Amino acid sequence: MQEQLRKFLKEVIATHKDYKFIFNHSSWQTDFLRFYQSQVNYNISKSSQQLWVTIYQEKKSLSFAISDPDVKKLNHKLVESFELINKLPNDEDFVDIESDLTKTDEAVKEDNIIKLSLDNKIDVLEKFASVSKKHGFKVFGTFICNYQTYTVINSNGVDKTSFNSPIMLEIKGVADKNMVTVLESLGGENIGNLNFDRALESFERKLIAGKAEVVDLEPDHYEVILAPRCIGEYLSYLGSSFSAGALDRKSSFFEGKDNQQVFPSNITVYDDPHDADLVNFDYNGEGHKLDKLMLIEKGVFKNFLVNTYYGHKTGLPINGNDGSCLVMEQGDKSLDEMISGVKKGIYISSLHYMNFINVKETSLTGLTRDGTFLIEDGKITKVVNNLRFTEKISSILENITEIEDSSFVIPFSSNYGAFSISSVKMPHVKVGKFHVTSSTKTI
Repeated sequence: MQEQLRKFLKEVIATHKDYKFIFNHSSWQTDFLRFYQSQVNYNISKSSQQLWVTIYQEKKSLSFAISDPDVKKLNHKLVESFELINKLPNDEDFVDIESDLTKTDEAVKEDNIIKLSLDNKIDVLEKFASVSKKHGFKVFGTFICNYQTYTVINSNGVDKTSFNSPIMLEIKGVADKNMVTVLESLGGENIGNLNFDRALESFERKLIAGKAEVVDLEPDHYEVILAPRCIGEYLSYLGSSFSAGALDRKSSFFEGKDNQQVFPSNITVYDDPHDADLVNFDYNGEGHKLDKLMLIEKGVFKNFLVNTYYGHKTGLPINGNDGSCLVMEQGDKSLDEMISGVKKGIYISSLHYMNFINVKETSLTGLTRDGTFLIEDGKITKVVNNLRFTEKISSILENITEIEDSSFVIPFSSNYGAFSISSVKMPHVKVGKFHVTSSTKTI
């Protein structure tokens, strides 16, 4: 953050003591390489700065954002906001903003945009393209490196800065013959922990499976093996039930289940913003220092995700976690052992277009995509047209019978002005009963 802007923010807080302020400043850079039909399509480098401001006047609040902020822009918006805020309704449940001044060491991260040069990225992508060509596929994908500095300053004395530099590689193979697709991804923040060889091996395994005959499956309940991406997405969707906000709204599956056995004892899930394999975060958006938080321990529900607002409202201890770094503990079976034990079932690589039917019941519907395969007599034998499913996430977890003995980091991104990358670390899981409602009749 520019020193002039930082100084002005402090002056605003000191001058306007009848208000409380939260200033969130982000300085963001990206290097974004896209691959199209096994060729580099384009490479772009972008940078931006954003300032998000929330103002409180007793129990009234107002928020706004400024791109490429400076003192003049901010001063103009503050004048407007002071005129508007007293016309807004009260939030009678508001108590206070973040007041915990605990800091990390706030270590500056290495810039992975520099460490992973364009030539390095192209070398990696060309290996995937070469393997794909051998099996009659072309590759499409993205290789993204970001660098972000994030600062939170507020009226309660919070002044904290964090750094991250996430990496995300996502590769899709598309068959020349019939447009069957398969997907592989990996990511994190520590280049030394990225296992490109293992990702390439996993990708080739899917390419080989993707050359098989394409079939439909009838609606039924099937034994399935969910890829790490899939169980990661289901647990991320379950994050709505882990939140204290959902508890307050009476929409959490975990309401009234504190320290109760809700899932089998082989399931342990936690949020760990400092796991060395993941994209790491020192603080949440309020500036609360983040630590590892147990969510499900040996099947027992342990904690909600609690921010400042809902901590004051519900009385739960504030932890600040938001489920951006979910980890599921490994089991004791290799993937080959898990597949070999399936008489007739499905391997599901990826999910698409999921929507909740009932949040509290955790029921949702969605589609499979990018590599759905039939398992017969312990072997992957055919490609399956994409399927629609209707299931409860809670039922999926209740029916997990085996968990893989290794894990994979799966990155996810959103693009709302800046590519925001987070990650989960998940094994494959075997689910004894999974409800397929129909075939889409399409790959």
